[in-house]
Amino acid sequence: MPKRLLSLAPKLQSGSLPRSVLALAAFSGAGVVAVLAAWASALVIESRSEQAVTSRLLDAGITWATVESDGLQLHLLGTAPNEAARFRAVNLAGSVIDASRVRDMLDVTPVKAIEAPKFSVEMLRNDDGIQLIGLLPASEAAEALLAEAQALRTDNAISDMLETADYPAPEGWDAAFAYGVDAIKRLPRSKVSISAGRVAITAIAASAEEQRRLTAELNSTRPEGLAVAIDISAPRPVLTPFTLRFVLDAQGARFDACAADTERARIRILAAGASAGVAGRPNCIVGLGVPTASWADAVASAIAAVKTLGAGTVTFSDADVSLVAADSVSQADFDRVVGELDAALPDVFSLTATLERKADAAQGPAEFTAVLSAEGKVELRGRVTDELLREAASSFAKARFGVGNVYSATRLDDDLPDGWPVRVLAGLEALGELTEGRLLVRIDTVEVEGVTGSQTARNRISQVLSDKLGQGQTFKVSVRYDEKLDPLAAMPTPQECAADVTAVLAQRKITFPPGSAEIDGQTVGIMDALAEILAQCPTVRMEIAGYTDSQGSESGNRALSQARADAVLLALQGRGIEVGALKATGYGEANPIADNATEDGREANRRIEFVLLDQPAVAAEAEASGAGTTATQTAAQDGAAPDFSGDTSPSVAPTEKTRRPLARPARDG
Repeated sequence: MPKRLLSLAPKLQSGSLPRSVLALAAFSGAGVVAVLAAWASALVIESRSEQAVTSRLLDAGITWATVESDGLQLHLLGTAPNEAARFRAVNLAGSVIDASRVRDMLDVTPVKAIEAPKFSVEMLRNDDGIQLIGLLPASEAAEALLAEAQALRTDNAISDMLETADYPAPEGWDAAFAYGVDAIKRLPRSKVSISAGRVAITAIAASAEEQRRLTAELNSTRPEGLAVAIDISAPRPVLTPFTLRFVLDAQGARFDACAADTERARIRILAAGASAGVAGRPNCIVGLGVPTASWADAVASAIAAVKTLGAGTVTFSDADVSLVAADSVSQADFDRVVGELDAALPDVFSLTATLERKADAAQGPAEFTAVLSAEGKVELRGRVTDELLREAASSFAKARFGVGNVYSATRLDDDLPDGWPVRVLAGLEALGELTEGRLLVRIDTVEVEGVTGSQTARNRISQVLSDKLGQGQTFKVSVRYDEKLDPLAAMPTPQECAADVTAVLAQRKITFPPGSAEIDGQTVGIMDALAEILAQCPTVRMEIAGYTDSQGSESGNRALSQARADAVLLALQGRGIEVGALKATGYGEANPIADNATEDGREANRRIEFVLLDQPAVAAEAEASGAGTTATQTAAQDGAAPDFSGDTSPSVAPTEKTRRPLARPARDG
């Protein structure tokens, strides 16, 4: 120890240290405190300056630049798309803090060489002709496209507005061009837009089934890596006759055919069916041709009547209503229910009611049968009225099932009742809707049973029999839908696509570095999994929603969340996913799912969500109820009448009341 300090030690112990020494020690301590305070102030200034500049850049939509503090200096890092953008970022930073503290360390994307023009073609095809508009990379391509158009229109109704430029075709052009030309061939009423690596298709199909078939074909032929947007719409079908058939028997309650004129009417009919015991989600077609706007009221009343009887069938064919009660119903109950239904039906409907009686077992009924095998072979047996009907039935079957697939072993019986030929031919037409099945024609009934791969086959069979047999005639339909026979059943529904995406995001989040819109490299596996799912759902419309926590300004958070949602969209597109049906939206700090006051809560709020768009009304209500039924169905099951006072659907009801509608005009052939 130095001698001076040794000499001071006794004085310190004795308390006789000079005042000058004490003052020096106090001054030194104050200096240390001042240095620490200055250092802390500098840290606060650095942090606040960095946050303020970052927020200002995000407000201006600049997500490519990051800010780092170094003492009182702020470094701008990143790559600007051009020199003007770099200059703008530096000026914005200088408007927040002193410009002398800003250090420009930004790079600028090099200026590219003169690029080739953007090649694109738009093809429009309808009944009036074909229009070709666009710029192609070579004259040979224009000549080939014109030749394809001439092959489609022999009347030469073609408008040629094609131009060419002497530049090589860009990457992805050849595959897109070939796919677009193939699409225009398949779609008689369509618009096809082609550019390098992308094809957009808008078309109109004749029916819902054709819409599904064309969509499936176009998706199956799409080249790998080609972005395709497909929008095929189908008009509502015209149903002739407008048919509904409800059955309640030992097998349970079901719709053999179901039709409605509006979505609201469909919901009410299904609610009435559910109240009577119909399980699952029956297929009910919304179409044109309803005889009256009171259709749903009449159907609901008839279904309630069958439910009260306990067993029976009610069939609507336009305004003709046929009610057949089972032989287990008493005459008193039958008379009471039929009287109440007749009073409840709107005046435009005509009701015919029948109470079944047990058949006399001693009589051998006249029969005609047709059996359709899984291989498409048909065997015709039983009785026909004459040689003319025998030939007509055989010719009809050959036309429907193939010349070499029909075996006829019928016999003549001139004692058959009137209308037998109509029943036989109507039954064969109904059998043609099945993949495998059996037809039985008797004096008192026509029965069709079998298996089909079409979800609308049972509806079509009921429609045919109701129309051909006439009002009051009994028929039975027992058709089972087999998903394995439906080539379109493998396509996932929008709800299934959304559920698969949600399951992936539930396992792990898509993450980003703080203040950045670049996807973290550790989440590449998640993007690959999402791409694999969305590749099977090219036409499902979904929203990519981006959210942040509440730190920073509201506008800055919204801009950052939008940039992150766009980054996810671009990442999916880079993996070959068609993004035409996807929409990226940034919501900033809105809709928090956790407390922003905690770190864990803020981490939970920083997220990406996929939201299904355009959910059908019935499905959305079912999800909201959590019980698989709509709010209207629940009201019907509770005995409360649904409120349809707000329905403004156009009415095509007759202006005059009649007890029975006029007969339809006879069909040709």
